[in-house]
Order: sequence, then structure tokens, then C-alpha cells
Amino acid sequence: MAEIIVVNVVASASIGKELMLQDIAFQLEGAEYDQDRFPGLIYKLAEPKTAVLIFRSGKVVCTGARSIPDVHVAINKVVDELRVLDMPVKDEPDIVIQNIVATTNLESTLNLIQIAMSLGFENVEYEPEAFPGLVYRMDDPKVVLLLFGSGKMVCVGAREVNDIKNAVRNIKEELTTAGLMRT
Repeated sequence: MAEIIVVNVVASASIGKELMLQDIAFQLEGAEYDQDRFPGLIYKLAEPKTAVLIFRSGKVVCTGARSIPDVHVAINKVVDELRVLDMPVKDEPDIVIQNIVATTNLESTLNLIQIAMSLGFENVEYEPEAFPGLVYRMDDPKVVLLLFGSGKMVCVGAREVNDIKNAVRNIKEELTTAGLMRT
């Protein structure tokens, strides 16, 4: 199977009760907070390289992680730092993976016009004047694939890495069966 590279994992978590973002921004080195521009506090971690958005409601969103374990490390680091500041945070945050973005190379050039006709227009968007890739909304697993003529592919909307593996396997199968890709 082609190498699948996870490029972004987005997760959300509930870490506690209402948080005073102004206080956190003042005490947490590197935190960015401008309520006139964005309702959350932005906190960038160097390791793992992520950005964690902290909202007054006690919800956080972690983005930029390259793996699910990195999401857990990042959110738990933020929770630990907030705990040191005596903020009301949970011992164990409820972390939910919202989106995994991955890339791969199908290692075959693709005729996107033929693919659009083969996959059916109800699940496909292909307007090369607006965007060079074909957008395919796969039903099983429920992900969106961006296919490019070079054979490169981006998968978005997955909640588990296995969804991405299944999507790659399924699209290869569909295209090979239709005679639109050589394996």
C-alpha cells in the first residue's frame, strides 16, 4: 500500500468550567489573546508542534498535530499548565478527534475527467477552471478525497487512521476495476 502521511489532526476537548482567558493570557507565557479579533486564546506548543485554542467555556481545539498521540500530549500539556495556574480544569479531558487530514500518492497518473464520469456526478465535483483537483465524497468510509492528475491524493474528514487506509484501498479498487488506474 502507498505510504499514507498524516499532515494534520484536529481534536476538541472539554477541559473544565468557565475559564478567565484574560487571566490565562497574562500568566501563560506565549499565549495570544485579543478578544476583538478572535473569541479564544491561542497557545502554540513547540513539542508537539501544535496550536491549542482555548475558549472561555472550557472547550479547547487542538490543531496541527501529526498523530493522535500528539493530540493527547498537547492537550494534556495545556491542562497541566492551566492546573499550575490554579485554573479549574478536569483531571482527564474528554478528547474527541474531529478531523484527520492525510496525503498519499496513488503512483499512477489519473484522468480526472474519466474518473468524474465513472464515479458518478452526485458524489463528485470537478471544475478544473476553479480547482485542479477532483473532489470525491466517498460514502464508505465517510471522507472527502481530493484527487489530482499526478496521482497525488488528499483525504479529509476521517476520524480514525483506519478510515484513511480504507479510503485509499477503496479508491484504488474502484479506479482499477473501472480501468482508470494501473496498479
